[in-house]
Amino acid sequence: MPFNGEKQCVGEDQPSDSDSSRFSESMASLSDYECSRQSFTSDSSSKSSSPASTSPPRVVTFDEVMAAARNLSNMTLAHEIAVNENFQLKQEALPENSLAGRVKHIVHQAFWDVLASELNADPPEFEHAIKLFEEIREILLSFLTPGGNRLCNQICEVLDTDLIRQQAEHGAVDIQGLANYVISTMGKLCAPVRDNDIRELRATGNIVEVLRQIFHVLDLMKMDMANFTIMSLRPHLQRQLVEYERTKFQEILEETPSALDQTTEWIKESVNEELFSLSESALTPGAENTSKPSLSPTLVLNNSYLKLLQWDYQKKELPETLMTDGARLQELTEKLNQLKVIACLSLITNNMVGAITEGLPEFANRLKRISAVLLEGMNKETFNLKEVLNSIGVQTCVEINKTLMERGLPTLNAEIQANLIGQFSNIEEEDNPIWSLIGDTE
Repeated sequence: MPFNGEKQCVGEDQPSDSDSSRFSESMASLSDYECSRQSFTSDSSSKSSSPASTSPPRVVTFDEVMAAARNLSNMTLAHEIAVNENFQLKQEALPENSLAGRVKHIVHQAFWDVLASELNADPPEFEHAIKLFEEIREILLSFLTPGGNRLCNQICEVLDTDLIRQQAEHGAVDIQGLANYVISTMGKLCAPVRDNDIRELRATGNIVEVLRQIFHVLDLMKMDMANFTIMSLRPHLQRQLVEYERTKFQEILEETPSALDQTTEWIKESVNEELFSLSESALTPGAENTSKPSLSPTLVLNNSYLKLLQWDYQKKELPETLMTDGARLQELTEKLNQLKVIACLSLITNNMVGAITEGLPEFANRLKRISAVLLEGMNKETFNLKEVLNSIGVQTCVEINKTLMERGLPTLNAEIQANLIGQFSNIEEEDNPIWSLIGDTE
């Protein structure tokens, strides 16, 4: 959020069955795979040979848990800032009719009513108003950059509370003049988006309402400043994110050794699958065993990430290292499931009436858009997929008949329509061959 003028601001070998010596060599290599698995899943500073493994589990204190929680919270915030270009802080408004909202309104209203009664008294009482200007001064100073010495000196001079108290004692204090200076200074420091708020402040006549709105606009300016700082820090965070997260996870592990158990199990599962695949390859007859197959960490990691596209978020917890991207991963999984269904629908439609709709790409795209709209939220527990698929089938028949009529061709008969709708509705069945064909991502 750029500021102008003085507006400153503070993310394969396979042996033959007939060759027993090669078979023995293959079995020996499988033992090597097991060693690879242990090496792959152990820490670089493994202490498997240490007698400490027989010691009782270390007790984690409450302070250590809280320290780990703070590290995780800081890392989550930094990760979100770095990867989410639209990340912004927003003021949380309490629901108007909620208990907390009513209590807040009553307390605030009581405060400003007391201030109004003090300023309207004879003689006026300025102590609370002076404290407000003192708070305003500190907020304005917090907006300045280190180089804003001139404006800093001016603010401190005009909003000198000791001087204002002396003026109040002699009946010479100008509260409205001080408020006007504050509004003018806010106009220099605020982002352009707040210019309308500043104009409304200048047009307000009641001094108590002016002070009240000054604090409201200052709160908005604080949020603007925080978001501008976030935007400025994002490129730096993006360059340092990997090293920062590695350091934070290490700190969390030091405080809570079991903090990455889910991640360990996630990786181990892929390691076991890759080892099983290698063992099957090694025992396949009719192939030469010219070199010993090896377990690739890259392949294991790729397989681990592919598993996330079929993750059951209702029954399984995400690996700890991916918690910060949980919402994005779930959204990606849901989008993939939706695309699978749309691909099945397109395949069925093309198979049954492809000759009729051939050469009409826009028509096919329209059917996909209709399906996508009706399938929104399909991963919710309350979503009735069979009913929606039936509706998509009906709508697809309507669109096809409409297109056929426009081209002067006969519409689909009832039997074809019923067959099309029925095949659409059967997609959700577990053993549906079309779903198995489209949904097989392994």
